[in-house]
Amino acid sequence: MRHDYLEAILQARVYDVAIESPLELAPGLSARLGNRVLLKREDLQPVFSFKLRGAYNRMAQLSRAELKRGVIASSAGNHAQGVALAAQRLGCRALIVMPVTTPRIKVDAVTARGAQVVLHGDSYSDAHERARRIGKQRRLAFVHPYDDPAVIAGQGTIGLEILRQTRRPIHAIFVPIGGGGLISGIAAYVKRLQPQVKMIGVQPVDADAMARSLKAGRRVVLPQVGLFADGVAVRQVGAETFRLCRELVDEVMLVDTDAVCAAIKDVFVDFRAILEPAGALAIAGAKAYVERTGVKGQKLVAVASGANTNFDRLRFVAERAEVGEHREAILAVSIPEQPGSFRKFCATLGARNITEFNYRIADPREAQVFVGIEVQSRDETRRLVNSLRRKGLPTIDFSDNEMAKLHVRHLVGGHAPLAKNELLYRFEFPERPGGLMRFLSGMPSDWNISLFHYRNHGADYGRVLVGMQVPRQSARQFRRFLDALGYPWVDETANPAYRLFLG
Repeated sequence: MRHDYLEAILQARVYDVAIESPLELAPGLSARLGNRVLLKREDLQPVFSFKLRGAYNRMAQLSRAELKRGVIASSAGNHAQGVALAAQRLGCRALIVMPVTTPRIKVDAVTARGAQVVLHGDSYSDAHERARRIGKQRRLAFVHPYDDPAVIAGQGTIGLEILRQTRRPIHAIFVPIGGGGLISGIAAYVKRLQPQVKMIGVQPVDADAMARSLKAGRRVVLPQVGLFADGVAVRQVGAETFRLCRELVDEVMLVDTDAVCAAIKDVFVDFRAILEPAGALAIAGAKAYVERTGVKGQKLVAVASGANTNFDRLRFVAERAEVGEHREAILAVSIPEQPGSFRKFCATLGARNITEFNYRIADPREAQVFVGIEVQSRDETRRLVNSLRRKGLPTIDFSDNEMAKLHVRHLVGGHAPLAKNELLYRFEFPERPGGLMRFLSGMPSDWNISLFHYRNHGADYGRVLVGMQVPRQSARQFRRFLDALGYPWVDETANPAYRLFLG
């Protein structure tokens, strides 16, 4: 059954709980991008997210009998707060199943509104399956976070407001995508009235279910999703949202963690507001779009979808924002191992600021230097690398090397002649008790851990770098170990950053 979303959006009941969020000019970002960039400030909603619109619109349509029994929902955080607030206003009970990786700030916000929280699973999909089972057992009305026409219509009121709040023609509207409810609702309204406006979805590179589904022509299930932008960490998009996105969305862009961190900083600079990673996705997408297309003098709207983030995550955001803005180059440089070499190297860099310098003596003839340098753009990084090479200093650009940025910069100088048959793997451990013990318990006793680096980055999972001495004849057993472990992993044994500084 196809729905008339224009009528549903016009009749949506959202303003009992939601505000008409402002559409505000981002002055600094606009000046840098050469376009008029407007942010739809859904982070200013009572639950600091757009999600209360769809949740309330859906629940306001329940019968008295359904409200009396109560509602259930699954959520990574923001939808849960919307359901909790709606239940509070409508006078019904709410049970929310949330992944165990949900930031504490979101769990506390839900319980503060009187909802009961059950923590289950590592991802939204795990929580969703549990919520469905409980809902059937207790005959509770399920409030889907995105794949429900009433929820989609509630989110679509954002599109209505955008067109009402600005007169000058809009070139493109950028919207974060998790399950697809937000962009489906906005696109259903905007494309009906102004079909020339580009609708551009934005997803993280490690949580790109909609992008992959649109490319495949069918809904795909991701084997795993990245959790940094937990608000969009969805393994499979909705059936109805997929149908609408196929019809109405012009493009889905992918951005990495560094770009999201840089976008969080952009919004802070312009508004002194701190978005959550999912909330900054659309801004990161708008920046990438301008860089790719070279568009100038146009009106670009980005939906700032939420601001529910743990405070301790900010240290990771601050660390990565400079790289995401292309303001820091991470380089490995070989210089002669002799007095005065470092001074000459710094002179070669000129007036540039050195943000990081890691070195440990390891070779009598040549020193491997891991260095961070302040730059203004990717082009400047390329020019700097070429300049160093012309001066006889072999240089490798590690600015986009994830392992180098996460781990090697903290471990430089760790060459180990005794580490024979060493394999180097990067893992993502769930940030909860027992994650490490599960790893260690699964290892055969004759394998030796030769390197272990862990740092809490303020995310919902721990990034761990592990060197293991595995006998060559145990290769098949090692593969079985990885499969049984079930943690996301990357083989870094051939990574040049490892070979230069740790191997």
